[in-house]
Amino acid sequence: MIVNIIIGLVVLSVIIIVHELGHFISAKSTKVKVEEFGLGYPPRLLSFKRGETRYSLNAIPFGGFTKMAGEEDPSEPRSLASKSIGVRLLVLSAGSLMNVLLPLILLSVAFMIPHDMVAGEVVVEEVVPGSPAAMAGIEPGDAIVSINGKPVHSSSSVSRYIHLNLGKQIEMVISQGDSSTREVQVIPRWRPPEGEGATGILVSMPNPSIVRQSYPFWKAVPLGMTEFSETFILYKNGIISMIIGSAPTDVVGPVGIVQFTGELAKKGVGPVLEFAAIISLVIAIVNMFPLPALDGGRIVFVLLEWVRRGKRVSPKTEGLIHAIGFVLLIGVMVVVTYQDIIRIISGESLIP
Repeated sequence: MIVNIIIGLVVLSVIIIVHELGHFISAKSTKVKVEEFGLGYPPRLLSFKRGETRYSLNAIPFGGFTKMAGEEDPSEPRSLASKSIGVRLLVLSAGSLMNVLLPLILLSVAFMIPHDMVAGEVVVEEVVPGSPAAMAGIEPGDAIVSINGKPVHSSSSVSRYIHLNLGKQIEMVISQGDSSTREVQVIPRWRPPEGEGATGILVSMPNPSIVRQSYPFWKAVPLGMTEFSETFILYKNGIISMIIGSAPTDVVGPVGIVQFTGELAKKGVGPVLEFAAIISLVIAIVNMFPLPALDGGRIVFVLLEWVRRGKRVSPKTEGLIHAIGFVLLIGVMVVVTYQDIIRIISGESLIP
């Protein structure tokens, strides 16, 4: 448990540090005064000052901050609010931009690290009558060779390719018992009946094998970029599925992320890097939501000033709105963290 917590905290801390480094580097490079760069939230445990900036480690480990002079008040010397609209947009969005770049690096590294993969023939065990698979003529005993031209090496790759193309027609190459193949067209459903799955098939791997795999740098980077784009699509499709009610709405906070990362570490470095990439991407997207206290909420005020041709919302009003948003955000985090802690105490795992 202790090792799992340490691994989870390290991964989450790296993601947070990368985000805050985006704000920090962009602020420094545009001459914005950075008063404090902190990991975690106060109370402060230890700190040191170099130049005009204090660097701190704080007691609450789930978060971080880059405190810049005058984030809402342009009257302060070298304040963020005193800079041009372009500079403010750059500084405010830099954290999310860094969190978008991080997954590209992590996923590329994951492909370079030698890792074990389960591979084997994927066979259709069951086909639900009336499902898209049944209407396409897929039958029990058929083997899935490829989907949209991509070779199928495991049951997880079948699930991945299907969920990448919800609502879209996919081309599946099917192999029959006599070694002949045929191509069928299937449209995975957004809202399938409970227990049927998007296409209505249940697959298995009768003779799985473990394959050791790694790629050189020049192959890992393109693979990492492809994995990144597919991860984004899967996240988008997952959000849509939750909104329309076809997928459970499971929400975890920082404690849950730490728990899941620690449990995932038992499967190797690769899965941890892949999960860290997903979390980094999620943080990038969520931080750009137009909500008070988030980067996206602050960007809204900058864009509003641009639309109003330089007329600002008063610093007092903007500060109050962000303060209220921060309190509400902390309230939500407390509720989610409480649920995470209860789950851990009950011994429930996040990995099926």
